Amino acid sequence: MSDNQLLHLVIGGELTAPGSTSFKDLKAIEFVGAYATYEEAKTVWRTKAQSTVDNALMRYFVIHAHKLLNPAND
Repeated sequence: MSDNQLLHLVIGGELTAPGSTSFKDLKAIEFVGAYATYEEAKTVWRTKAQSTVDNALMRYFVIHAHKLLNPAND
């Protein structure tokens, strides 16, 4: 699958424990943005990750979405 068929989401939030991928509060997740290329998302992710150096539980992630679901059709 080519990169231009993906949507790259950057999100972040406070984790429950170091090394975990579970968020402490799902309502407090920060949606940073959606990007057409991985390079754009990676640049934003690095900037956000650098800003959280003082909080060991704060993490940002890049999510690669390749299939859009329409809940109305389920």
